[in-house]
Amino acid sequence: MLTIALSKGRILDDTLPLLAAAGIVPTENPDKSRKLIIPTTQDDVRLLIVRATDVPTYVEHGAADLGVAGKDVLLEYGGQGLYEPLDLRIARCKLMTAGAIGAPEPKGRLRVATKFVNVAKRYYAEQGRQVDIIKLYGSMELAPLVGLADKIIDVVDTGNTLKANGLEAQELIAHISSRLVVNKASMKMQHGRIQALIDTLREAVETHHPH
Repeated sequence: MLTIALSKGRILDDTLPLLAAAGIVPTENPDKSRKLIIPTTQDDVRLLIVRATDVPTYVEHGAADLGVAGKDVLLEYGGQGLYEPLDLRIARCKLMTAGAIGAPEPKGRLRVATKFVNVAKRYYAEQGRQVDIIKLYGSMELAPLVGLADKIIDVVDTGNTLKANGLEAQELIAHISSRLVVNKASMKMQHGRIQALIDTLREAVETHHPH
């Protein structure tokens, strides 16, 4: 049995056509079903529906053989136990710092609100800046508006949410897209099969999302 971990929303919607190219189609609509394990048209392939931030955990620990996760999630997770053989070129956005439009650079220690705590620590450590990092789980844009933080680090797509809240994107940390990740043991044990799937998905990516 090959098990593929996916998260609902944009990643699932954009991954399904790529899987379909490999002949893997869910037998139930994952968006409508309450089931968390979804069979597919291939008897020996199933999908696990998990939270986006949990995909790397399921794959690293072997509960799933493969998964699809945003590079933002993978950067924050920082696991060594994963192969990342393929950029699926879907769910593209940028991981950026943002702050109030026209606000002066704060003197002294910077306060940064984000759910990407590890990314933030690495980013500012590389710059040699002293920062206090405040972990939030959502609505990052609020933090600078109410004085909780000077800046935020978040994923930016159109930037409209930032603009609507009087913020502007500032420094680019990373270009983000969704990646295929593979469990290291699975890659060894089922190498031929997983490699064939990777090759098929690579062709599908070239067709659906050329550079």
